[in-house]
Amino acid sequence: MEFGIGLPVLALFVSFGFMIGVLFAFFGMGGSFLVTPALLVMGYPGRIAVGSGMAFVFGTAVIATLKHHDLGQVDYKLGGLMIVGTTAGIEVGRIGVFSLEELGLASGVIGVTYVVLLGAIGLFVTDNALNGADDGGHHDPDAEIDPNDIPDVAKKIQSYHVPPMMTIAGGIQVSLWVVLGVAFATGLLSGFLGVGGGFIRMPAMFYLIGVPVPVAVGTDLFEIVFSGGIGSYLYGMEGGVDLSIVAPLLAGSALGARIGSAATGIVDEGEIKIHFGLMLLGGSVAVAFRQVGDHLAMDVLNTISAKLIVLSALLVSGAVIYSTVRTMREEADAVATTAD
Repeated sequence: MEFGIGLPVLALFVSFGFMIGVLFAFFGMGGSFLVTPALLVMGYPGRIAVGSGMAFVFGTAVIATLKHHDLGQVDYKLGGLMIVGTTAGIEVGRIGVFSLEELGLASGVIGVTYVVLLGAIGLFVTDNALNGADDGGHHDPDAEIDPNDIPDVAKKIQSYHVPPMMTIAGGIQVSLWVVLGVAFATGLLSGFLGVGGGFIRMPAMFYLIGVPVPVAVGTDLFEIVFSGGIGSYLYGMEGGVDLSIVAPLLAGSALGARIGSAATGIVDEGEIKIHFGLMLLGGSVAVAFRQVGDHLAMDVLNTISAKLIVLSALLVSGAVIYSTVRTMREEADAVATTAD
């Protein structure tokens, strides 16, 4: 299914960019893991879908990181160290994409990988949300972390003192090798899937390292500025970035990213996690429909896939905005009641 860049498509891209901007800035993820499969569903080649998704991630991450910086939610030392591992991972992933493209397998392999990863992570996040596990809360980035707020897996990893050790936000002690390992793995995903890697890196920072959720989001976005910039440059050199796609997406995300960033200081992520997990599952199902539709040459499945992706983004971005407005009203009512 091929689309030209006409007014309806421009409006679609701007609206889609706004929704994703909200999600990206709020979760530190949700950018190109939706954009890239959406472009694949619309019929764009794997190289263009991945490269343009990467370029979109770069622009949106710059906007969102500036806002998180204002909120004091960026650990620059942690982010800087992760950039080292991510850079190597991106190059390995990029080489893999072009190798698969020469074999005519890029779109299929990327799609199947999305289905597996989004489905697995979506199930994990949704299960944690339904069971009320570790909602992350909103922590002062300069305050010491309560051990009870750290996931059990992170506590276990922190117990292994493999030098050199480093101290990150909240006084957390962790091995440098753990940080570099997470960075390389997510960088590999960035280069291979055309994503910022945040949909796995942000949960990894919280569940494996123990970084407070707001700081994990801000630091992840800071790192994505570099990984997205490097990735989009490399893909651009190979003709993999279509500015007619990227520009309208960024136009929409500019506003959405500022709203999403501000929401992290207002809304408890625990309220949104279940929606986010369901969005990941929705993305997984959407890409699965696309793969089956291509295999069976059934355009109706491709249409269903496109609608599922847009619906997933609309549902969760709407939930973030609704929760933000509701929380602001509750705080205003509380202040008014106190004043009376």
